[in-house]
Amino acid sequence: MRVLVTGAAGFIGSHITRALLADGHEVVGLDDLSTGHRHNLPDGAPGWRFVLGDIRDPAVCASATLGAGAVVHLAGRNSVPKSLADPRSALEVNVFGGFNLLEAARAAGVGRFVYASSSSVYGDDPSLPKGESQLPRPLSPYAASKASFEHFARAWSSSWGLSTVGLRFFNVFGPRQDPAGPYAAVVPRFVEAALARRSPLIHGDGSFTRDFTFVDNVVHAVLLSLNAPDAGGAVINVACGGRVSVLDLWRTIAREAGFDGEPRFGPSRTGDMPHSQADISEACRLLGFEPVVPFDEGIRRTVAWFQALRAGVAA
Repeated sequence: MRVLVTGAAGFIGSHITRALLADGHEVVGLDDLSTGHRHNLPDGAPGWRFVLGDIRDPAVCASATLGAGAVVHLAGRNSVPKSLADPRSALEVNVFGGFNLLEAARAAGVGRFVYASSSSVYGDDPSLPKGESQLPRPLSPYAASKASFEHFARAWSSSWGLSTVGLRFFNVFGPRQDPAGPYAAVVPRFVEAALARRSPLIHGDGSFTRDFTFVDNVVHAVLLSLNAPDAGGAVINVACGGRVSVLDLWRTIAREAGFDGEPRFGPSRTGDMPHSQADISEACRLLGFEPVVPFDEGIRRTVAWFQALRAGVAA
């Protein structure tokens, strides 16, 4: 099957692209390289084709989607702090860009449209674990854009029969995640700090908790979503179903990296949820999903990859 992967040059997209190719699929990767990296792409791999383009352009979306049996839509502006600094971009890319892809997929007769949503849609709802039946309470433009696109996808599913599956990712981490820039995710920043023997900055007192999810678990869920017969129109949590504090995250990474430095603490960030943990029972029921890599093993693999990167031998 031909699969269009948007955001193919990004962290998660690069892993999913390689997994699809390994399974024998033909893959078209679409990316504007605004946050993804060309070196993440599997150039030269059999069955691979890359399209440089922006999902805000309907013509680009239509061209890239032609002949695709499925779409895995990962492209987006994926940062709470960045959306607070530039809310228009979150709206234009995450909602209007996603709309372009929905229309292109509908016109092309795509059989399954899998898209990345986010645990941030749950906002400040204190209930734990987070279940899909909870009403979204987004706290940031990023979270609002993700919640909004879920409604668009459901509408295209119910109105025109486009089989959409939304996956609410919870704090994904792993190899190829970019540690650079002011909006970098916490795991690669912590890993880089530990390997450089620097104390990282923790926003708040470190008590905030997250359901940190190694990227192989997300890849597993996406591949299952392409063929799950009962998942059409659903929105599903993808995580490990556990909870780790930011301070314990640092201690785990520092221990794996052989560093005994203590972190620095600063003000909490606007829009951050205090606690997050997924109920993954729907993923188990609809997808047959179970986490394949636990948190500690994921941290071990991630630290090892960054060590290899520093040595110039990472893949």
